[in-house]
Amino acid sequence: MANSEPVSNPPEHQGQRSEAWKTAVTVIQEAKPPHVPEGAEVATLLVEFPPGDPGTPPHRHFGPAFGYVLEGEMLFELEGEPERVVRAGEAFWEPGGDVIHYQDGNNRTDIPSRFVVTMMCEPDKPMLVLVDEEELAQRKDRRAPRPS
Repeated sequence: MANSEPVSNPPEHQGQRSEAWKTAVTVIQEAKPPHVPEGAEVATLLVEFPPGDPGTPPHRHFGPAFGYVLEGEMLFELEGEPERVVRAGEAFWEPGGDVIHYQDGNNRTDIPSRFVVTMMCEPDKPMLVLVDEEELAQRKDRRAPRPS
């Protein structure tokens, strides 16, 4: 069956070279990540937490992860680093591997938080593994001091 919708005329600028690309890019984050696993699998995820949600329990990834907060604020904490707030329009990254990711929860109780994260992972391993209480206790000296 033929499409009965009329074909619209192409925009007048079609076929012309744009100059907008020269100023269209803003660098949000630059990082020199550790080794990317051989044959890495890559996934890009949209994560959404309701207001006040504590986020994913302590966990680790088997490769680096790079993210960007779309909405709200994330309370972000990696092993050995103090917790910090990452706000909408800001980026974050983590090296993966043995490093524990303690927090990624919503820092706000009045609005949801949404972020996009691209993770690279060793083949045949899960993208995320929760860390049990026993391991957290064994590594407590590696966690940055908690705010009072």
